[in-house]
Amino acid sequence: MAHETPAGGKGLLDSLTTLAATLVAIARTRLELLSTDLEEERAHWLTLLVSALVAVFFLGMGAVLAAFFLVVVFWDTHRLLVLGLLTAGFLAVGAAAVAFAMHRARTRPKPFAASLAELRKDRQHLGSRS
Repeated sequence: MAHETPAGGKGLLDSLTTLAATLVAIARTRLELLSTDLEEERAHWLTLLVSALVAVFFLGMGAVLAAFFLVVVFWDTHRLLVLGLLTAGFLAVGAAAVAFAMHRARTRPKPFAASLAELRKDRQHLGSRS
C-alpha cells in the first residue's frame, strides 16, 4: 500500500524508490547491451583471424606450387624471366593485400557504437526532464 500525502499523491519515499528501480533497470539494460557488443566483437575478431590464417596458408601453398610448376615448365627456355614475373606478381598482390587491410582497419565501424548511442539517448532524456 502506498503512502499518500494529504494532497492524495504518492509520498517522496515511494517516488525515490521508483526512481532508483528505474535507474537500476536502465543500468542493467545498458550493461547487457555492452556485454552483447563485447561478445559480437570477440566473435568477429576470432572469425576474422581464423579465416585469415586459413586463407593465407592455402593461398600461400597454391602460389608456391604454381610458381614451382611454372619454373619447371620454362626451365630450359625462360626460367629467369618466369622467376622475375612471379616475384613481381607476388609482390604486387602482397602490396594490394596490405593496402586493403589498412583500408578495412581505417573504415571499420566504431566499436560499441550501439551502446554509446543508447547512453547518449539516456543522457539527453534525463537532461530534458530536469
